Amino acid sequence: MAEQFRKPVVDQIYTLNLGPQHPSTHGVLRMLLDLDGEYIVKADPTIGYGHRGHEKMGENRTYKQFMPNTSRMDYLSGMLYNHGFALAVEKLAGIEVPARARYIRVICAELNRISSHLLWFGTYVMDLGGFTPFLYAFDDRERILDLLDRVSGSRLTYSYCRFGGVARDVDSGFVEGTRSFLQRLRSRFPDYHSLVTENVIFIYRTRGVGVVPAELARQYGVTGPNLRACGIAYDVRKVEPYEVYDRFEFEVPVGVNGDALDRYNVRLAEMEQSCRIIEQALDQLPPGPYLNEKAPFRVRPPKGEVYQAFESARGLTAYYLVSDGSACPYRCHIRVPSFGNLHVLEEVLKGTLVADAISILGSIDVVVPEIDR
Repeated sequence: MAEQFRKPVVDQIYTLNLGPQHPSTHGVLRMLLDLDGEYIVKADPTIGYGHRGHEKMGENRTYKQFMPNTSRMDYLSGMLYNHGFALAVEKLAGIEVPARARYIRVICAELNRISSHLLWFGTYVMDLGGFTPFLYAFDDRERILDLLDRVSGSRLTYSYCRFGGVARDVDSGFVEGTRSFLQRLRSRFPDYHSLVTENVIFIYRTRGVGVVPAELARQYGVTGPNLRACGIAYDVRKVEPYEVYDRFEFEVPVGVNGDALDRYNVRLAEMEQSCRIIEQALDQLPPGPYLNEKAPFRVRPPKGEVYQAFESARGLTAYYLVSDGSACPYRCHIRVPSFGNLHVLEEVLKGTLVADAISILGSIDVVVPEIDR
């Protein structure tokens, strides 16, 4: 009689939709997970829910008209994307940039990098159940947004760079405010470390979790803090210096194990290095014009092509532009870091727990709109 209630032992795989509405998927992202109990046997990141056709728009607008689009891809690195596009067009068209403008660009770009890392820091810890660090991080981030708003008129989707310089010069209030912020941020690092880095719960949720081997990172084109956490010191600002980065002393933080904890530590260390860069740029900030007045109002580069790489908050980003001599690019292609950074999860998530998948995804710091560009 008891045998009719005995169930056969069968391996049962079932599918879980993680997103696109799940709050921890960081954008309109759907993770299709095949599970054996609580363990992931297959992970399929599904993208494309927010595609907007930026590259095609770049081929149907003038170079200047496309500038606002650049900050709508990685909306947390909008200033960095503005900067990179300006560099690409200036190289293609042969436009000179005054020295003061080059330093201003670097200062604003590094402030934007810190603001991006602060947002990641707060939201990542909140994904793991900690709310207080989120408030600390956003309090500091507001100071940066106030500074960038002062010079650009925007707090998120910037359009500050111009071909040949920047839209507006910085004043003494911006310089003093930036120095004050750097001093404040450095005083907050001990709080971040005591609240999070030394927290035993956080350590157990991240140490040894989501390990990305260096060779696997290379195969998937992983870049930025995620690659440096694997022990590979690749940073475009060092390897292929652009603008005035070769004039500054700063280090490239690297990890050892390539796990979620290393990715966390690398980003916190990068904020300190960005502070060093900004301080040196402020000390060396030269007088002079902030915009090349001789730069053409309507840019028509000669026929040719250009590839301009730069380091965004998420890694190696690049613009590839082809000019046919008209006012609009013949081809506009953007290499974004989040694509490779996300799809490495197909390998990394295998054999991990569903609960750890949230920690791993958050540690990668994906911005989906730059994939769905």
